[in-house]
Parts: sequence; C-alpha cells; structure tokens
Amino acid sequence: LFYELTKNGLSVEKQLELPVEYKGIEIDAGYRIDLLIEETVIVELKSVKELLDIHTAQLLTYMKLSTVEVGFLMNFNVKSLKDGIKRYIL
Repeated sequence: LFYELTKNGLSVEKQLELPVEYKGIEIDAGYRIDLLIEETVIVELKSVKELLDIHTAQLLTYMKLSTVEVGFLMNFNVKSLKDGIKRYIL
C-alpha cells in the first residue's frame, strides 16, 4: 500500500512515532501511526478475523493526539477489501 501510494505521487510516512506530551514532558507511549498520507489522513492497517472496538479506539486515539481529522481502519483479512475499510472523521 505504501509503495502504491508513493508511486502515485502522494506524500506518505510509515510507522510514524506519535509521542504523548504530559505536563510539558514528552512520553514515549509506543504509539506508531501505520501510514500518514499527505499529513491529512491516518491509515491503520490490520489483518484480523474481525475489527474490534479496541482497533477503532486505537485509530481515534491517534487521530486526537495528532489532530488529524480523517482516518481509515483497513482489515486485509476479508474476502473483498471494500468490506474491510472503515472511515472515521473527528
């Protein structure tokens, strides 16, 4: 996915560390955004039997911490990829 997006001229960062700031101290909480596209869309990639609430919570947390308002949760473990994509907007 990263290859295809960059091949089509989009700016994409992968495995982008997302630090948390608490009372002026930066904390490495281990948050990593799978893909940040054009600094405006987060894509969280999964390959699971079914998407769970925890996966949605993970994406929404990344969106809130980064102030990115659009996110996609993509599950590749589906028969048709269109069934594995969910869009979220803050």
